[in-house]
Amino acid sequence: MSGWLDWELVHGPLPAVLTALGAVAGATLLVSGFGRSNGRNPSRGVGRWVRVDRGWWLRVVPFVGGVSVLLTALIAWLVEDVWQPFPDAVPLRVVFWVGVGIFGLGLAIAGMRTRGWLRRGSVVLAVLLVVATATMKVNAFYGYYPSMRAALGLPPANEIAFASLSTSVPPAATGQPPAVVPKQGAVTQVPIPSPKSKFPASRNAYVYLPPAYQANPRPLLPVVVLLHGEPGGPVDWVNGGQIAAMMDRYAAAHKGMAPVVVMPDATGGPLSNPLCVDGKQGNSETYLAQDVPDWIRHNLQIDPDPKRWAVGGYSYGGTCSLQLALRHPDVYPSFLNFSGQVEPTLGSRARTVKEIFGGDEAAFHRNNPADLLAARKFPGSAGVITVGAADHEYMPQQRKVFDQCKHNGLDVRWLEVPGNHNWQGWAGGMEASLDWLATRLGLVKA
Repeated sequence: MSGWLDWELVHGPLPAVLTALGAVAGATLLVSGFGRSNGRNPSRGVGRWVRVDRGWWLRVVPFVGGVSVLLTALIAWLVEDVWQPFPDAVPLRVVFWVGVGIFGLGLAIAGMRTRGWLRRGSVVLAVLLVVATATMKVNAFYGYYPSMRAALGLPPANEIAFASLSTSVPPAATGQPPAVVPKQGAVTQVPIPSPKSKFPASRNAYVYLPPAYQANPRPLLPVVVLLHGEPGGPVDWVNGGQIAAMMDRYAAAHKGMAPVVVMPDATGGPLSNPLCVDGKQGNSETYLAQDVPDWIRHNLQIDPDPKRWAVGGYSYGGTCSLQLALRHPDVYPSFLNFSGQVEPTLGSRARTVKEIFGGDEAAFHRNNPADLLAARKFPGSAGVITVGAADHEYMPQQRKVFDQCKHNGLDVRWLEVPGNHNWQGWAGGMEASLDWLATRLGLVKA
């Protein structure tokens, strides 16, 4: 059971096989206008496979193609300009594969006029394969579901119950690797309450515990708070980011030592966008800057020294990590900004000020990284600003943020990694930052 659940959905043989089957299925749908004779053409014989009419190619296929293009464009417009569930533009590659799925569905509907249950069954199977292929291609762009286990919403193979963790293990000397550690870390999930902020964090946080955390005595390890994007949720770093495997690789090379990683509910819902501020959509800033750190210190055996804490995130979470680092340098003096925006936004400055800050322009500027960097210095802070080399929308935004940080005198590093605005870029940025991060947090010596 566990074997097929861990089949890869982004790389490997399964996507290649599905792509080939999808191509064959697409060809089948294109010729689904061939059917059995209706008996009105005796020269061809009743019951033989014949072309229903030339109009399939001259009228039906072009009509279905045109309608598919219009529907795809309409969906893209509704999502980006009307609904606006998130500020990011939908990539053309994603739009294309959505269109392929719609085109396949349209051909199947048109082709169902063919007679015979066997033929109709083949049409149904073909459209399922085409839609599955299009879905797989969209997933491959983002890399959100790396395996069947993730796609089915099943817990990670190394997940343990939070209640099974002990918080009374004798502490080892700071920085001292344990003599004996397990080969792998563990993942657990737990709700993190919001007594101060009252923020509606409705989803469980995920926590990665490195092998050294499971040792006895237990070293007091540093903490990294990782934030998800919008849309998104805490499990994103577990699924798309494969944070446990990444940290396990690092720990294997460092005697079981790696940071404890906490992934809270940063937005309160998959499509919520509180912009990491205390505003009309909830006090997300107070939740992330006070409630989450308080909970970590009271429920995990970690190093409480803020110098050994960092905050990071991708896209929305990257912008949020910079906001938190600048507004709360005493809590998060180190930050990791993966493909963040140049400023917190709902899509436009005017809409952001109106809907989040109630029209208060000054409140926006008090939370905008550019204004914060212009107002004061951050001598004890440092961070990494990362972007995917193919992320042409966020590359200039990240470059502008980096220049603003450098102009301020903030200690920042610039990283370009392979990938787009997807998990190849975000997880790649995290892995490329690990050596710097471990040194910065005192896990290893410089």
